[in-house]
Amino acid sequence: MDRSELKKCRRVVVKVGTSTITHSNGKINIQRMDRLCRALADLHNRGTDVLLVSSGAVGAGMGRLGYAEKPSSLPVKQALAAVGQGLLMQMYEKLFSEYGCTTAQILLTRAGFNDRSRYLNLCNTMHALADMNVIPVINENDTIAVDELKFGDNDTLSALVACAAGADLLIILSDIDGLYDADPRVHKDAKLIHEVRTVSQSIRDNSGSKGSSMSSGGMYTKITAADVVLPAGIPLVIASGAAENVLYRILDGEVLGTLFVPPMEHRHARKQWIAANRPFESVTIDAGAVKALTEQGGSLLAKGITAVNGEFEAGRLLAVLAPDGREIARGLTNFNSRDLKKIMGRRSDEFEALLGVKDFDEAIHRDNLTVL
Repeated sequence: MDRSELKKCRRVVVKVGTSTITHSNGKINIQRMDRLCRALADLHNRGTDVLLVSSGAVGAGMGRLGYAEKPSSLPVKQALAAVGQGLLMQMYEKLFSEYGCTTAQILLTRAGFNDRSRYLNLCNTMHALADMNVIPVINENDTIAVDELKFGDNDTLSALVACAAGADLLIILSDIDGLYDADPRVHKDAKLIHEVRTVSQSIRDNSGSKGSSMSSGGMYTKITAADVVLPAGIPLVIASGAAENVLYRILDGEVLGTLFVPPMEHRHARKQWIAANRPFESVTIDAGAVKALTEQGGSLLAKGITAVNGEFEAGRLLAVLAPDGREIARGLTNFNSRDLKKIMGRRSDEFEALLGVKDFDEAIHRDNLTVL
């Protein structure tokens, strides 16, 4: 694809970072928020479904309560988010209503994506809001999220939202112009990369920069977002939120920021959901099973499993680990952990004698398995 095809996008997820909508002291940048809402409302009026993923709750809470620096304490950050989220949504509601748009607030946690039925319910809600011509304003539910269930940054959240909403494009607005070949804050001769078709290892190595003192992300988290949306066939543009008319210019096909181009072939939505979510339990497999999954596209058979890690029920999303501990795949298990421990290393014709019943031949069927 090329930039001219962005004009055809009919459903767009826009993510704004804390630094884009707040001043350096953490207080809300009203002028920039007004420009953002005006542009989104105008795009919405011309027939584009827009979903806004907005950071800034903690920053807004810091500004209201007089914090100069982001605290390290999780309870304090959650309390600041509780104060700031109300301020943030109040401002969005006020600005969007001035342009004739209705908004909805959606606060999400990782659990809403990790559970398949909850994920489908979220997808249905987003589609229903689009049918009602409502603009969702989405953020992580920082007030209740715990470390092991946090997204960690809204770049990742926006990518997952784009997949759930069936978006045609994800735009991440940041305090940097796009992806550079080196950190421009350190290397003055760094060059902006306008288009990425393959996320190479050198790009990953150069993406370790952190965001501003108010934000939780940096370029690394944006590369992670690309890893989520590109296999789903969704292009990603990273651009500066301070650029004049940035959304119009991107959707009009102007070479602005960095465009990440998805591959011609992409995963089915179910397999994309599997790849995008983080398992908490796992199985370890032998070298033969690794080869069957990665080179032959096969299902995971119990015979190739050498260890079952954690307690879980059938249907749970599991990480599949190579003998050296690398995660090579993810999939939905046909068996609970108790039964899987009984049949690991055994052939399928032994299942009935071991379990009393044989419902499946595979531990994880290839249709429910994604190789990473």
